[in-house]
Amino acid sequence: MDWLMGKSKTKPNGKKPPAEEKKQYLEAEFTKVRVVDFDLKELVILPREIDLNEWLASNTTTFFNLINLQYSTISEFCTGDTCQAMTACNTIYYWYDERGKKTKCTAPQYVDFVMSLVQKLVTDDDIFPTKYGKEFPNAFESLVKKICRYLFHVLAHLFWAHFKETVALDLQGHLNTLYAHFIVFIREFNLVDPKETCIMDDLSEILCAPAPPAPAAPSSPTSAPSPSSHNHVTER
Repeated sequence: MDWLMGKSKTKPNGKKPPAEEKKQYLEAEFTKVRVVDFDLKELVILPREIDLNEWLASNTTTFFNLINLQYSTISEFCTGDTCQAMTACNTIYYWYDERGKKTKCTAPQYVDFVMSLVQKLVTDDDIFPTKYGKEFPNAFESLVKKICRYLFHVLAHLFWAHFKETVALDLQGHLNTLYAHFIVFIREFNLVDPKETCIMDDLSEILCAPAPPAPAAPSSPTSAPSPSSHNHVTER
């Protein structure tokens, strides 16, 4: 990784379907930009001598730090005015508190809830133990899945709402590589339901493919959009 730089419910909300927006992040001139050119799967496969929970803990903590850092690069552009809801494609994410209460919040509020929760979990030695011999809790894998689902929401929002700012900062290569690495990781260990990530399948299939050789002439990759991301708004 040294290349750094709750609940879900889906239903139409009854509003007029929005027009399909052009996804700048799918354009070939941007998808070809990476900061590594090797197979990311090699980075996520469980090493033979490493305990699975240790591997999940290490990677999850690192992804949390990297995604938090990536979001911080555009956080000044993600405000209650510019992002009045936590959106990605035609999906609106709602926050569910520990009692299951559903709350619609702005994107910066949602991201703050995510990062605060994950920070609390990964620094809790009873959940992410750091002392030799201390056992992981029985619910550890389910907590990792919860964290990864929330981190996916943040990454999806970065592409959907803040890709232009990311390009302006010349950080699209870092975002592309971070996203691809994360997707390969969660797929390897089945950490996020594909129904959750399908809204970004068009991007995932492009970025998770081996990066094109540098000398090759740029081509325009095509991918059929996921039916779930079309012509309706969902709530999660």
